[in-house]
Amino acid sequence: MKKIALFQPCPPSHWPVWKKLLFWFWNIGLVFCSFLGIGGLSLLFAAVVNRKAMILSYFQHPLIAFLNLAPVLLLGLMLYFLLGRAGLSYGITAVIVLGLTIASWFKLQFRNDPLMFEDLLLLKEAGNMAGKYQLFLTKTMAAALLLVVLGWAALHFCARWRPRGRLRYLGFTLALVLCFPLSALIQSDDIYNNRTENYALINRWSATQVYTSKGFVYPFLYSVKSASDAPPDGYDEKRAQSILSAYEDADIPEEQKVSVLSIMLESYDDFTKYGVPELDPKVYEDYHALEAESVTGNLITNIFAGGTVDSERCFLTGFSRLGSFRSLSNSYPWYFRSQGYTVTGAHPCYAWFYNRENINRNLGFEDYKFVENYFSPMTGGDVGYDDLFFPELIQLWEANKALGKPVFTYDLTYQGHGPYSDDTLWWEDGYDYVLGGDYTDAERNILNNYFGSIYNTNQNLKAFFDYFRGESEPVVIVVFGDHNPWLGDGNAVYEAMGLDLDFSTEEGFYNYYSTRYLIWANDAAKEALDRDFTGQGPTISPNFLMNEVFRQCGWDGNAFMQATQQVMDQVPVINTPTGLYVEGGRLTAALTPEGRENQLIDLAVSLVEKRLLEGTASSQEVTTILKLGTTRARLENERLAKEVELVQAKTEAYKSGVRMDELYEKAMAAFKRYSGQEEEDEDEY
Repeated sequence: MKKIALFQPCPPSHWPVWKKLLFWFWNIGLVFCSFLGIGGLSLLFAAVVNRKAMILSYFQHPLIAFLNLAPVLLLGLMLYFLLGRAGLSYGITAVIVLGLTIASWFKLQFRNDPLMFEDLLLLKEAGNMAGKYQLFLTKTMAAALLLVVLGWAALHFCARWRPRGRLRYLGFTLALVLCFPLSALIQSDDIYNNRTENYALINRWSATQVYTSKGFVYPFLYSVKSASDAPPDGYDEKRAQSILSAYEDADIPEEQKVSVLSIMLESYDDFTKYGVPELDPKVYEDYHALEAESVTGNLITNIFAGGTVDSERCFLTGFSRLGSFRSLSNSYPWYFRSQGYTVTGAHPCYAWFYNRENINRNLGFEDYKFVENYFSPMTGGDVGYDDLFFPELIQLWEANKALGKPVFTYDLTYQGHGPYSDDTLWWEDGYDYVLGGDYTDAERNILNNYFGSIYNTNQNLKAFFDYFRGESEPVVIVVFGDHNPWLGDGNAVYEAMGLDLDFSTEEGFYNYYSTRYLIWANDAAKEALDRDFTGQGPTISPNFLMNEVFRQCGWDGNAFMQATQQVMDQVPVINTPTGLYVEGGRLTAALTPEGRENQLIDLAVSLVEKRLLEGTASSQEVTTILKLGTTRARLENERLAKEVELVQAKTEAYKSGVRMDELYEKAMAAFKRYSGQEEEDEDEY
């Protein structure tokens, strides 16, 4: 090999220019091709759905191919010019890129969830997970390994030129500089969400399939920016420590451990509050009857006509700003588990939707029922509707109750999900729920399909609640809507109703984001908790709904809930898309200093708890948490001491007041005597 001219470490000085150019072309070209080959193998393992067609689709969308291959090429070139050896740089690049790609492939096989950058921050958890599964070598992996070995051999023996001196520095610098514009392209939301759409072979509503439709290297690098939560503006670590040190988890008293069943209704809202459209009273008759015996209020969501998971995870975590939840995350289901509750739920839709099959485990659910693992025999593999869902919830309740522990469930309906047909009526053989109104046939069909769905949901809710009226076990039920419904492209039906959806105005804001919630208890729960569960509840964001449930139950909750309770009392609505708040009953974009402080308390506590769970909290934060108990006790003693001082001060003030009254009476009597008035005339004044 050493005798072959192109395989020399450097071209001899006596070579003609054309021969030297051929030498450079050969070496650099071979290096380029080998690194691009690693990128190609990565794309081979990235495809898991319609594999052959998917691999072809990567190259049919040149931008996808470029954003997957270019990072591999630049990584390889930087290592090449840094180390000066083609074979070594190729081997390191192959180990990094293909190692991550195959790790993602296995994760997809086992959990239907791709590898993301955030997962690299959880190596211990990844190791524990890997130990639970049996890894295996496929024929494709073996072939890929063979190709990598051949590639290394080709470079080691056939591309022996080693860049030296200024050339190494120049090559490395150039490759590094090119990383910056490439990074901007990779991190662009517009490019990721719009310009690299590749939906022909996938279900576009599956986040996992959307990820794999873009390869591996590109979506993996795109996930970097979501891996860390930047501290909120004004965040102060010492202030966060001080806040946390004032709280500790409070247990639910044994005699008060009632079951809590929560149900989020898809696209549910009570349109009678708007006055339009005019509806047949039977649509909401059952729901209004339930409201009359519940605590009810308005829920100001962050979403409209979609994005269900935002309301869902705000409710389950208490967070106003959501993270990825790709690792074990603080949540209220975890708190219920710590209190000895069975924690479960059901959704008659697919487990991959919003990656619930994985995220729900991270949020603390012991078990969760989806189409794939429960409802499929009843639905033929399709989604389930309320006539099926609510009776099944009762069956699941009976099974969970038999375990002998209180139960917390979070259940989510599918019925009510849009779009609603504008040419076919779905419910009651074309029954018209809309009374009057100047609507086109298409608009009226949309309205009737939506309200027919709502009417059916309300009938099922009534039957569900009636069952628990006679239940001897104490049960609290929470029902709320996730967002307002989609009613025609461009909100055309809302416009036909004359409903203001301009959320820059106060009326439009509430119309756009507001749904309803209710909190109900059966007689056994009312007796156990000594509360009546009726009346008007506050207008709140979904992240405060669990706070209100606990307040109605008379529970203090965990430390996080206690810390955020003061935030809720001051700022009960935090609307993240608009940056608007409700403070003192007023919609505002500018909080008072106290309101701003409470908002930062909420964000700061969330951030510190996330760091603790990830193992990234500072030593000061950890120490503060460990001292929660003693600090709380000290603060409680200080509070009691101050209360004693206050009582003593009030007593002294009272005594002083009595003495002053006596002196005043004596002075008035002396004044009257001085002015010649008789004592008996005093009653006239």
